[in-house]
Amino acid sequence: MERSHLVTGAALLMAGAMGVAAAQGTAPAATAAKPVFMSPQWATQLCTAWNQTPQLTKGLGGGWAQNTGAKRYKIITLSDSICKVSAPVELKIAPKNGLAECIYGGALTATSLDYSHDYSMWATTANWMDMGSPMTAMMFGRLNFKGPKLEAMRNMGPFGGFLHLVPTVPASFKYCPPKGPGLPN
Repeated sequence: MERSHLVTGAALLMAGAMGVAAAQGTAPAATAAKPVFMSPQWATQLCTAWNQTPQLTKGLGGGWAQNTGAKRYKIITLSDSICKVSAPVELKIAPKNGLAECIYGGALTATSLDYSHDYSMWATTANWMDMGSPMTAMMFGRLNFKGPKLEAMRNMGPFGGFLHLVPTVPASFKYCPPKGPGLPN
């Protein structure tokens, strides 16, 4: 029997089994759609994940979180360099009770950044998914970065934790996220 007939037969058996399960009320529940990677909805989930990661909340709760300037929070913009037409997404991190808490994750709201305490990071999808060491990623151009470099170097452990958190947030990769205004270079 040809392979295409086997695949078609298997698909029909699976569809029939699912139909029986649905009729018996035992069909698996529909799963919620994953937000598009680097979309505002995805950034909201990244913000939640940040707040559930002690390496970030506690590890950056000291001097890093306090370096905010007059606005009293840091801005981190993230983007996928494949999606040049899409706006970056934004996280706002504020010092709260000795922790670095994400207070906003979503669409870009900042009109400008102060790179003495704010950050911009961009990489390709593949590099976001497998960043490796932050220092190596920056040295070899897998991660592009603007912001207070010495501050980032003093916090390399938590910074690496953040880069490794990004690929753990569920996402679909239907490119690109909706268009929007981007930050000037």
